[in-house]
Amino acid sequence: MKSNLREKYISLRESLSSETIEERSMEIANNSLKMDIWGHSFYHIFLSISAKKEIDTTPVLHILQGKDKNILLSRSYFATREMKHYLLTDNTTIKTNKWGIPEPEGGLEVPASQIDVVFVPLLAFDETGHRVGYGKGFYDIFLSGCKKEVIKVGLSLFEAEEKIPGILESDVPLDYCITPTRIYNFKKD
Repeated sequence: MKSNLREKYISLRESLSSETIEERSMEIANNSLKMDIWGHSFYHIFLSISAKKEIDTTPVLHILQGKDKNILLSRSYFATREMKHYLLTDNTTIKTNKWGIPEPEGGLEVPASQIDVVFVPLLAFDETGHRVGYGKGFYDIFLSGCKKEVIKVGLSLFEAEEKIPGILESDVPLDYCITPTRIYNFKKD
């Protein structure tokens, strides 16, 4: 069950020291540089919830800034389970919402259909590219509204499970997942 995997990986993350998370996050960012995903314009990235010991996306964010990409951050609307995406600029103010999620206060909204690459948060993933998140479906809803050719890249502190049970029709699989030790390619080309 997805709920069992959720519990397992929340517990595994809890056992990591902040030094280990920092080290693995840097290894993931370095592995991302080996990928052929940097020729696009609009990149969506999530900001880490450090209290939940998520991967630190700051190193990937720095790569995007160094490559002068259009970086999008989202706000989550829990009543509708939708996300709106805002261009990160020098004037962007980041505030933590009541669920502990760092979000932009506003700014220039960019439609999901314009996004080329999405870095996707997850708790666990499997060898077929399916993922387990926190269970609210925000990213599945968001990704289903993106253009067909959007590149979906998971970022994981851990390696793949063999198979996640209970995959739903609405679950949007990843194209890639980057871990500290390797890059998984799930594209069927």
